[in-house]
Amino acid sequence: MQADNSLNPQIEESWKKVLSDEFGAEYMKELKKKLAEELESGIIVYPPPQQIFNVFNLTPFDKVKVVILGQDPYHGQGQAHGLSFSVPSGVNPPPSLINIFKEIESDLGIKKSKDSPWIRQNGNLEGWATQGVLLLNVILTVRANSPASHRNLGWEKLTNAAIKALSDKRENIVFLLWGKFAQEKESLIDGSKHLILKAPHPSPFSANSGFFGCKHFSKTNEYLLKTGQKPIEWV
Repeated sequence: MQADNSLNPQIEESWKKVLSDEFGAEYMKELKKKLAEELESGIIVYPPPQQIFNVFNLTPFDKVKVVILGQDPYHGQGQAHGLSFSVPSGVNPPPSLINIFKEIESDLGIKKSKDSPWIRQNGNLEGWATQGVLLLNVILTVRANSPASHRNLGWEKLTNAAIKALSDKRENIVFLLWGKFAQEKESLIDGSKHLILKAPHPSPFSANSGFFGCKHFSKTNEYLLKTGQKPIEWV
Protein backbone atom coordinates (compact mmCIF):
# COMPACT_ATOMS: atom_id res chain seq x y z
CA MET A 1 0.00 0.00 0.00
CA GLN A 2 1.46 3.33 -1.03
CA ALA A 3 0.90 6.12 1.47
CA ASP A 4 0.70 8.86 -1.13
CA ASN A 5 -2.26 7.16 -2.81
CA SER A 6 -4.37 7.81 0.28
CA LEU A 7 -3.22 11.38 0.70
CA ASN A 8 -4.21 12.73 -2.71
CA PRO A 9 -7.55 11.07 -3.40
CA GLN A 10 -9.83 11.91 -6.31
CA ILE A 11 -12.90 13.75 -5.02
CA GLU A 12 -16.12 14.24 -6.98
CA GLU A 13 -16.21 17.83 -8.21
CA SER A 14 -19.34 19.10 -6.41
CA TRP A 15 -18.03 17.86 -3.05
CA LYS A 16 -14.55 19.13 -3.83
CA LYS A 17 -16.02 22.60 -4.28
CA VAL A 18 -18.21 22.47 -1.17
CA LEU A 19 -15.39 21.16 1.04
CA SER A 20 -12.50 23.07 -0.52
CA ASP A 21 -11.81 25.07 2.66
CA GLU A 22 -11.64 21.86 4.68
CA PHE A 23 -9.24 20.12 2.33
CA GLY A 24 -6.93 23.12 2.54
CA ALA A 25 -7.13 23.45 6.33
CA GLU A 26 -4.25 22.79 8.71
CA TYR A 27 -6.04 19.90 10.42
CA MET A 28 -6.26 18.06 7.09
CA LYS A 29 -2.54 18.48 6.57
CA GLU A 30 -1.98 16.98 10.02
CA LEU A 31 -4.42 14.17 9.30
CA LYS A 32 -2.60 13.31 6.07
CA LYS A 33 0.71 13.35 7.90
CA LYS A 34 -0.52 10.97 10.60
CA LEU A 35 -2.06 8.63 8.02
CA ALA A 36 1.17 8.64 6.02
CA GLU A 37 3.15 7.75 9.12
CA GLU A 38 0.86 4.82 9.89
CA LEU A 39 0.93 3.50 6.34
CA GLU A 40 4.68 3.85 6.05
CA SER A 41 5.17 1.98 9.32
CA GLY A 42 3.20 -0.98 7.95
CA ILE A 43 -0.03 -0.43 9.88
CA ILE A 44 -3.00 -1.74 7.89
CA VAL A 45 -5.70 0.88 7.42
CA TYR A 46 -9.22 0.33 6.07
CA PRO A 47 -10.76 1.03 3.63
CA PRO A 48 -8.15 0.80 0.85
CA PRO A 49 -6.75 4.26 -0.03
CA GLN A 50 -8.64 4.56 -3.31
CA GLN A 51 -11.96 3.91 -1.52
CA ILE A 52 -11.67 6.32 1.41
CA PHE A 53 -13.85 8.90 -0.35
CA ASN A 54 -16.27 6.50 -2.06
CA VAL A 55 -19.10 8.11 -0.09
CA PHE A 56 -18.58 11.43 -1.88
CA ASN A 57 -17.71 9.99 -5.27
CA LEU A 58 -20.82 7.79 -5.51
CA THR A 59 -23.28 10.44 -4.23
CA PRO A 60 -22.62 13.98 -5.53
CA PHE A 61 -23.56 16.89 -3.27
CA ASP A 62 -26.53 18.05 -5.35
CA LYS A 63 -27.91 14.49 -5.65
CA VAL A 64 -28.13 13.71 -1.91
CA LYS A 65 -31.68 12.86 -0.81
CA VAL A 66 -30.99 10.75 2.29
CA VAL A 67 -28.09 10.64 4.77
CA ILE A 68 -27.36 7.54 6.85
CA LEU A 69 -24.65 8.21 9.42
CA GLY A 70 -22.28 5.54 10.70
CA GLN A 71 -19.43 5.85 13.18
CA ASP A 72 -16.35 4.47 11.45
CA PRO A 73 -15.51 1.78 8.85
CA TYR A 74 -15.64 -1.93 9.51
CA HIS A 75 -12.26 -3.01 10.84
CA GLY A 76 -12.15 -6.56 9.45
CA GLN A 77 -10.28 -7.56 6.33
CA GLY A 78 -12.20 -6.96 3.11
CA GLN A 79 -15.25 -5.40 4.78
CA ALA A 80 -14.83 -1.63 4.44
CA HIS A 81 -15.19 0.10 1.09
CA GLY A 82 -15.99 3.68 2.03
CA LEU A 83 -19.74 3.48 2.69
CA SER A 84 -21.39 3.30 6.10
CA PHE A 85 -22.93 -0.11 6.93
CA SER A 86 -22.07 -1.45 3.45
CA VAL A 87 -19.69 -4.27 2.52
CA PRO A 88 -18.40 -5.26 -0.94
CA SER A 89 -20.30 -7.84 -2.95
CA GLY A 90 -19.47 -11.35 -1.84
CA VAL A 91 -18.74 -10.35 1.75
CA ASN A 92 -21.25 -11.57 4.33
CA PRO A 93 -23.28 -8.69 5.80
CA PRO A 94 -22.38 -7.94 9.44
CA PRO A 95 -25.13 -8.27 12.07
CA SER A 96 -26.15 -4.57 12.01
CA LEU A 97 -26.66 -4.69 8.25
CA ILE A 98 -28.68 -7.90 8.51
CA ASN A 99 -30.93 -6.10 11.00
CA ILE A 100 -31.28 -3.17 8.59
CA PHE A 101 -32.45 -5.58 5.89
CA LYS A 102 -34.86 -7.24 8.31
CA GLU A 103 -36.41 -3.86 9.17
CA ILE A 104 -36.72 -2.98 5.48
CA GLU A 105 -38.59 -6.20 4.79
CA SER A 106 -40.87 -5.73 7.79
CA ASP A 107 -41.44 -2.03 7.10
CA LEU A 108 -42.14 -2.40 3.39
CA GLY A 109 -44.08 -5.66 3.68
CA ILE A 110 -41.61 -7.68 1.65
CA LYS A 111 -42.03 -11.42 1.96
CA LYS A 112 -38.92 -13.29 3.00
CA SER A 113 -37.62 -15.42 0.18
CA LYS A 114 -34.40 -16.73 -1.32
CA ASP A 115 -34.11 -13.30 -2.97
CA SER A 116 -34.19 -11.42 0.32
CA PRO A 117 -30.99 -9.36 0.56
CA TRP A 118 -30.12 -10.63 4.02
CA ILE A 119 -30.67 -14.24 2.93
CA ARG A 120 -28.73 -14.00 -0.34
CA GLN A 121 -25.91 -12.33 1.64
CA ASN A 122 -25.52 -9.25 -0.56
CA GLY A 123 -24.47 -6.38 1.65
CA ASN A 124 -23.22 -4.02 -1.05
CA LEU A 125 -25.21 -0.77 -0.74
CA GLU A 126 -23.71 1.02 -3.74
CA GLY A 127 -27.16 0.83 -5.34
CA TRP A 128 -28.48 3.06 -2.55
CA ALA A 129 -25.56 5.47 -2.93
CA THR A 130 -26.19 5.97 -6.64
CA GLN A 131 -29.85 6.78 -5.88
CA GLY A 132 -28.88 9.61 -3.55
CA VAL A 133 -28.34 7.89 -0.19
CA LEU A 134 -25.18 9.35 1.37
CA LEU A 135 -23.72 6.49 3.44
CA LEU A 136 -21.44 8.63 5.56
CA ASN A 137 -19.17 7.36 8.30
CA VAL A 138 -18.28 10.23 10.62
CA ILE A 139 -14.72 8.79 10.77
CA LEU A 140 -13.47 7.71 7.35
CA THR A 141 -10.61 5.35 8.22
CA VAL A 142 -9.73 2.77 10.87
CA ARG A 143 -6.79 0.56 11.80
CA ALA A 144 -7.28 -3.13 11.14
CA ASN A 145 -8.97 -4.93 14.04
CA SER A 146 -9.10 -1.74 16.11
CA PRO A 147 -12.52 -0.04 16.12
CA ALA A 148 -12.60 3.73 16.65
CA SER A 149 -8.80 3.83 16.37
CA HIS A 150 -8.91 6.93 14.16
CA ARG A 151 -11.30 8.85 16.36
CA ASN A 152 -10.08 12.43 16.84
CA LEU A 153 -7.62 12.07 13.97
CA GLY A 154 -9.46 14.92 12.22
CA TRP A 155 -12.08 13.21 10.09
CA GLU A 156 -14.89 14.46 12.33
CA LYS A 157 -14.17 18.06 11.33
CA LEU A 158 -14.45 17.17 7.65
CA THR A 159 -17.63 15.15 7.98
CA ASN A 160 -19.23 17.71 10.31
CA ALA A 161 -18.59 20.28 7.59
CA ALA A 162 -20.20 17.98 5.03
CA ILE A 163 -23.30 17.49 7.18
CA LYS A 164 -23.61 21.22 7.88
CA ALA A 165 -23.15 22.08 4.19
CA LEU A 166 -25.99 19.73 3.27
CA SER A 167 -28.17 21.27 5.97
CA ASP A 168 -27.37 24.87 5.01
CA LYS A 169 -27.26 24.67 1.21
CA ARG A 170 -29.86 22.01 0.43
CA GLU A 171 -33.50 21.40 1.36
CA ASN A 172 -35.73 18.39 2.02
CA ILE A 173 -33.06 15.83 2.85
CA VAL A 174 -33.88 12.92 5.18
CA PHE A 175 -31.28 12.39 7.90
CA LEU A 176 -31.41 8.93 9.52
CA LEU A 177 -29.71 9.08 12.91
CA TRP A 178 -29.35 5.61 14.41
CA GLY A 179 -27.80 5.41 17.84
CA LYS A 180 -26.26 7.91 20.22
CA PHE A 181 -23.17 8.62 18.14
CA ALA A 182 -25.18 9.61 15.06
CA GLN A 183 -27.71 11.55 17.12
CA GLU A 184 -24.93 13.77 18.47
CA LYS A 185 -24.85 15.30 14.96
CA GLU A 186 -28.46 16.53 15.16
CA SER A 187 -27.27 20.00 16.22
CA LEU A 188 -25.66 20.41 12.79
CA ILE A 189 -28.97 19.91 10.99
CA ASP A 190 -31.77 22.46 10.46
CA GLY A 191 -34.92 20.51 11.28
CA SER A 192 -37.12 23.20 9.71
CA LYS A 193 -35.65 22.43 6.26
CA HIS A 194 -35.08 18.71 6.54
CA LEU A 195 -36.60 15.55 8.04
CA ILE A 196 -34.68 14.06 10.96
CA LEU A 197 -35.57 10.49 11.95
CA LYS A 198 -34.00 8.95 15.06
CA ALA A 199 -33.87 5.38 16.34
CA PRO A 200 -31.57 3.10 18.32
CA HIS A 201 -28.61 1.62 16.45
CA PRO A 202 -29.36 -1.54 14.39
CA SER A 203 -26.69 -3.46 16.30
CA PRO A 204 -27.92 -6.72 17.90
CA PHE A 205 -27.31 -5.01 21.26
CA SER A 206 -29.94 -2.33 20.62
CA ALA A 207 -32.09 -3.21 17.60
CA ASN A 208 -34.85 -4.62 19.81
CA SER A 209 -34.99 -1.34 21.74
CA GLY A 210 -36.70 0.54 18.94
CA PHE A 211 -34.81 0.11 15.68
CA PHE A 212 -37.07 -2.77 14.75
CA GLY A 213 -40.40 -1.16 14.01
CA CYS A 214 -39.07 2.36 13.43
CA LYS A 215 -40.32 2.26 9.80
CA HIS A 216 -37.68 4.73 8.69
CA PHE A 217 -37.56 3.38 5.16
CA SER A 218 -41.26 3.90 4.40
CA LYS A 219 -41.23 7.24 6.25
CA THR A 220 -38.27 8.34 4.14
CA ASN A 221 -40.03 7.50 0.90
CA GLU A 222 -43.26 9.17 2.02
CA TYR A 223 -41.32 12.38 2.70
CA LEU A 224 -39.45 12.19 -0.60
CA LEU A 225 -42.72 11.79 -2.50
CA LYS A 226 -44.32 14.60 -0.54
CA THR A 227 -41.45 16.92 -1.45
CA GLY A 228 -41.52 16.01 -5.15
CA GLN A 229 -38.57 13.59 -5.12
CA LYS A 230 -38.22 10.06 -6.40
CA PRO A 231 -38.38 7.48 -3.60
CA ILE A 232 -35.49 5.13 -2.87
CA GLU A 233 -35.62 1.53 -4.07
CA TRP A 234 -34.41 -0.09 -0.87
CA VAL A 235 -34.31 -3.65 -2.24
